[in-house]
This record gives sequence, C-alpha cells and structure tokens, in this order.
Amino acid sequence: MPQNIVFTPEALELQAKAREIADKYVRPSAAKYDKAQEYNHEAARAVAEAGLFKVFVPKEYGGYGAGALALALVTEELARADSGFGVAYAVNSLGATPIVVGGTDEQKKRWLPAIARGEKFVAFCLSEKFAGSDAGGLSVTAERVGDEYVISGEKKWTTNGGVADVYSVFCVTDANSSSRRISAIVVEKGTPGFTVNKIEDKMGIRCVPVVETHFDGVRVPVGNLIGGREGLGFKHAMQTLDRARPGVAAQAVGAAQGALDLAVVYSNRRKQFGAPISSFQMVQKMLADMAIKTEAARWLVYASAAAIDTGMSNVTKIAAMGKCFATDTAMEVATDAVQVFGGYGFMEDYPIAKYFRDAKILQIYEGTNQIQRMVVARNLIKESEALAHLDAYIPREEQKSYRANVPAKT
Repeated sequence: MPQNIVFTPEALELQAKAREIADKYVRPSAAKYDKAQEYNHEAARAVAEAGLFKVFVPKEYGGYGAGALALALVTEELARADSGFGVAYAVNSLGATPIVVGGTDEQKKRWLPAIARGEKFVAFCLSEKFAGSDAGGLSVTAERVGDEYVISGEKKWTTNGGVADVYSVFCVTDANSSSRRISAIVVEKGTPGFTVNKIEDKMGIRCVPVVETHFDGVRVPVGNLIGGREGLGFKHAMQTLDRARPGVAAQAVGAAQGALDLAVVYSNRRKQFGAPISSFQMVQKMLADMAIKTEAARWLVYASAAAIDTGMSNVTKIAAMGKCFATDTAMEVATDAVQVFGGYGFMEDYPIAKYFRDAKILQIYEGTNQIQRMVVARNLIKESEALAHLDAYIPREEQKSYRANVPAKT
C-alpha cells in the first residue's frame, strides 16, 4: 500500500480541464447520445484539444506521462457527467497500454504520438464468446506466413469498435504452448478482411459502441507484433489489466458521485407531507450511506493508482480491490438514487435512470467482480506466511491439525 498519495499540480490541472469539458460538452448532451446510441465526437474533440489523451502516453512519445492517478482524476470527472463517455475516454488508455508496456521503441513511435494528439482512437480486443474471464482460452489465431501474420477468428465486446483506428488484438500464435500461447498484434482500421459485423444493443453506456470484430484472413506485417517476440501476449494482457483497473474504478467513482449529486438535489426539491424529502431520516440515512461508500471507494481507487505510480512491485491485489469495491459501490449508489427519486427514478425522463443502466457493466467488464474477489483472496493466501507469528494464538490442538495440512516446502 503506498504511504503517500501525491496530487501533482499537473494532475490537478488536468482534473480541472476534465471538469470543464464535462460541464460544457458531456453532461448537457448525455441523454441525447444515449438515446441515439451515437458517439459524442464533439466532446472527444474537446478532450483532444485540451490534451487529455496525452495523460496516459509517455512524454517521449508525445504525451504527458502524467501517471495512473492523473488518469483516474480525469476519468472520474468525465464519468461523473456521463458514465458512458467516461468509458469512451478511458478505453483509449486500455487499448494503448499493451503498446506502452510491451511495444518496441519503433512501435511506440509509430502509434503513440497520434493517440496522444487524439487523432487516432484505440480499442482492446481480448474477449471472445467462449473466453471472457478465461483470458488464456482464446481461439482467434495468428499464423506467420513469411513477413506477415494472418489473423482469423472473431472477437466479442470490443469497446470503441468501429470508432477506433488502432486495435490491440490478442491471438493464439502457438497452440501447443501452455505458457507462451498468446501474442498481441496491432491491427489498423481499414485492413482488408477486418470488419465490424455487429453493433451490440446495450442496456447502458449506449454512447460508446461495443461490437463484434471479425478477422477473415487479415494480413498484417510482422512488425505489428507487440514487443517483437511471440508468446508475450498473456503477460501484456495481465499488465494492461492491472494498470487499467484503477481507470475502471475511477469510472465507477465518477458514476457514483454523479448519481449521488442528482439524488441530493432532487431530495431537496421534492416535497412530501409539506416538507422536502431530504428532511426525512430514512432518506438522510440513504444519502449518508451513499456518500460514505463513494468517498471510501474514491480513496481506495486513488491508493491503487498511486501504487502504480510509485512502482510497487505487485499492484494486482490493490487494483482488484479498488475495481471491485468501487464498481459495487457505483451499482449500489445508483440503485439507491433511483429509490430516492421514487417513481420518477424509473422513468427515462429523469437522468438517474441512465446512471442506473450505466452502472451495471462496471461490475462485469475488465474482470468480473467475482474474479476480482478471487484475485484478492489468492494474494492474501500467498501473503499468509508473513502472518506466521500469529500461530501462537491458535489453540495447540488446532495448531497440530493445521500444521498437518500445510504442504511441505519443496
């Protein structure tokens, strides 16, 4: 756990820019783009002009290299106004991260500067119909033929698909290997054989496309293999998800805060029995619990982002904790906000219904919260040796039984 969470002047300036864009370009048109299921290009242009796509790109490749905490602050502000647009923004970082953590210098120079300028959007192609949480169970293949890879198969739930210009695609390059089965390859929009065949009709985050991406003998140069060596894809995927989870968690914090904001305002305006409902103790309890959990989630997310920025060797556990707690909180807060609105909360005329619809996906994508809990538990078990001094507090008979069941070290 990081001992100090440092908000640099740069990070706070970026946060302020994001808040300004959220108020001017995102919140006023959130309902419009949700109903039309269209991408908010106007807001994306404003984000690019403000330099906010530079946050997650290293300085040497045209970005700010501002770090995970700055990215969390920016994402939170955008998602507070519209959780869907928060996803649309953050997924560019997700798609670019395999190149950032694993790409060669030539690959980084080739793609990252345009991403930083907001000239090219990015998508992350990992999930498949039969490989969601099981990232090792991919079936899309990439066969090397001369100086090219030929990619075949279908990816599911590609966020930003169709809008994106650059796709980080995870493929099987060695079906006979257990540890180096997967590689990551960049595919660019317009490559022959690469198509978007289905745009999903979603419950929430409707302003950002989620699609099926199809690869029908797509040929790309060997130079598009991220890292220049086969078999690094699973490592790149796990590194990416560890670094991206604070971003998803920040989306959740923003969504929770946005729902809470609306609930507080509505509870002060809505009168029943001659008084605003905010004066009723049951409503006050709901608002208090919503605020407490949102603030707790916020600081856990900031801690997980700071852990990445300070170079902690193992961020997996805290990243999973932040993602799990924040996204559960977003769903709970959105649900309670609907309750505060009463019957009106169930109507699409009021914006709180959209916060409720948008919140659910946060508990599912980039690792379901069931998987996050498994990750946390497994890390706790690995760390248990550090608690060996507590053996003295286990009754002797139980100690004998306990020790009998502990596998011997090899």
